[in-house]
Amino acid sequence: MFFFIVKIKNNNIQTSYISNIINSLNLTISTESLTNETNKYSLYFTYSSLIYSNKTLETKIQCLGPLYNQSCLFKNLYYVDNTFTILTIKGSYIPEFYIRTDAFNLWPIVLKKREFDSYFHLEIFVRNITNPRRIPYVTVYFGQPWHHNIGHALFDGLYSAYVALIRFSPRHLYPFRILAGIDECNGCWSEDVYGRFGGLGIIKQSVLNKLSKGRWFIFDEIIMGSGTFCQRCTQPNLQLPGGVELNASRLFRDRMYQQHGFIHSLIRRKSSSEYRTSHDILQAYVIHNKRFTANDRKEINNAINEINNYTNSQINTSKLEWPLIHVSYLYYNQVKAQNMNLTQINATLSDSRSPTYELIENDFIAQLKILRQMDIHITGPGTGQMYQTFLSDGSVSINLGGLRPQGLENTSKAYASYLEQHMTSGT
Repeated sequence: MFFFIVKIKNNNIQTSYISNIINSLNLTISTESLTNETNKYSLYFTYSSLIYSNKTLETKIQCLGPLYNQSCLFKNLYYVDNTFTILTIKGSYIPEFYIRTDAFNLWPIVLKKREFDSYFHLEIFVRNITNPRRIPYVTVYFGQPWHHNIGHALFDGLYSAYVALIRFSPRHLYPFRILAGIDECNGCWSEDVYGRFGGLGIIKQSVLNKLSKGRWFIFDEIIMGSGTFCQRCTQPNLQLPGGVELNASRLFRDRMYQQHGFIHSLIRRKSSSEYRTSHDILQAYVIHNKRFTANDRKEINNAINEINNYTNSQINTSKLEWPLIHVSYLYYNQVKAQNMNLTQINATLSDSRSPTYELIENDFIAQLKILRQMDIHITGPGTGQMYQTFLSDGSVSINLGGLRPQGLENTSKAYASYLEQHMTSGT
């Protein structure tokens, strides 16, 4: 329970927030259990904005990582006329920063800075002149081209931003808002994935730019600096950036499932045989890939038929040395959500979105449902590989490769290409 004490004197209103959560009334809560629940993404009062300890209006900055690969947390960062603005006091320390918010933009973001002689002058400016609209809680900012393609949307944009957020632990465990520099797109369902993943929705920078003409906004906390964490940003260890050292691959996968309404997956710590028996039929899927030629498809279909025929012939065998395998050919664009009849549920004029939004599946959720129970994932390079990070523990991903035509990349011969095989590192 929270109590609010308001004192009115000389027409100035001062509000203080007093937390009396644990001992007020007859309510008893174990602080130890609350701390333990943190790992389960439960409420953690230290980072609740209801207990708002950041009473200054000055911009504060914390940066992590070398300049070429830096992420920064800004507290009280202002936005006006399409531009981020730092408000500070003369003599205050501002760390050096070099922030890339877009994997495809090699230049750092430029922030304006405005200095004041004293905090008194800064506060007068903010309260009496700018009167900003507050954007509460944590916001993560990134730029993203080609978000109509789910592969680019996930791993050249969202994943990169989430790695930057993980650097400022434990904020990555709680709901956050996304500020996305994306193009106008009428049918890009990746925007819904962004909003669900963060939990607090998405603000399009193009919209913010229009509303910030002569109008000030203030971000409680905003994190940016993810330009070198994309899947195409090759690392010396040939791993997904942050996937292993920050556990980002697993955290990204688990949050994606959590935010789309799934219970946690089975955890296999030692081997892929955990929670499996020799009598289980492993589910293998060949994911359709535009790089498959007609001959490729013919060979793949022959292999699928041969494997499935063998499985059918051995399915009643009592003693099996190895599990049997069933193979399916999967077109992701043909996977559709299966929902109940919703004709009896009507939206009201005050509903900002569908009243069933949190309760029913969409096509992406239907795709995740298949991925969760996929034991063997098979496809070629490119976008077809972009879901492999979401495979459950102990699953196997097979990259069939693709034939690069003669003359491509200034080569005199055709050659086999294997891309995106690093996408499973860390999961």
